[in-house]
Amino acid sequence: MAKVAFIGLGVMGFPMAGHLKEKGGHEVSVYNRTTAKAEAWVSKFGGRLGKTPAEAAEGADFVFTCVGNDDDLRSVTIGPDGVLAAMKPGAILIDNTTASAEVARELAQAASAKGCGFIDAPVSGGQAGAENGVLTVMCGGDQATFDTAKPVIDAYARMVGLMGPVGAGQLAKMMNQICIAGLVQGLSEAVHFGKKAGMDIEKVIEVISKGAAGSWQMENRHKTMNAGKYDFGFAVDWMRKDLDIVLTEAKRNGATLPVTALVDQFYAEVQKMGGNRWDTSSLLARLEK
Repeated sequence: MAKVAFIGLGVMGFPMAGHLKEKGGHEVSVYNRTTAKAEAWVSKFGGRLGKTPAEAAEGADFVFTCVGNDDDLRSVTIGPDGVLAAMKPGAILIDNTTASAEVARELAQAASAKGCGFIDAPVSGGQAGAENGVLTVMCGGDQATFDTAKPVIDAYARMVGLMGPVGAGQLAKMMNQICIAGLVQGLSEAVHFGKKAGMDIEKVIEVISKGAAGSWQMENRHKTMNAGKYDFGFAVDWMRKDLDIVLTEAKRNGATLPVTALVDQFYAEVQKMGGNRWDTSSLLARLEK
């Protein structure tokens, strides 16, 4: 058992922190910008509520962050009341936010100056993966820090891997989002095409999902897409945030991502349709408007 702090109790962080308490058996303190969510977490799981990120992190062996973007992350880590103001030497900061590789390296440097370790550890698997404790976690950092952190991360994960040095976790997550963008657009076009051709979508998917066209998206989203329901999983607003990170990094490293850039614009059209909070499979709605 370790002393753990978890900062950010959104749809992902709330259940992840819960797994650290219940499955991991750790002593957990929490902080959330909206205090009511932190109070709800403590009411459900026990543990301690911090009034600031620093207060939650005081005395912790491991501090987890899972917030919205780079600026949010800086606020809860290196801000006046950020976790690094209170973390003890030897503690490890583990960031589950999907953010830039640049901010990961910035935080690693700030943590090192305090005598603390750092792992960038973005996750994949969505809300269902977080609730069921079966997320995929892509980590960046040194081997020794990763080896120390992994048994704690395991509480909410099915797969945890070290991708390389600090920043490599975020770069791996970018690759993940590139794959998803193309897959969802392809699935949307296939369902759209099938409807126009008068095909029985369920019958077709039952067959082709077992072949080379199969994917997690096909298995888990084709029924809701076919029904025109888009209230499941990862929101369009968040996907656009992630793709902006991807395309910014591509400009920096010289990668050519024509399909990703095009799908990003398709998601912008979905936002204009009022689909900001629809899940990412709503690319089909754009084709059917």
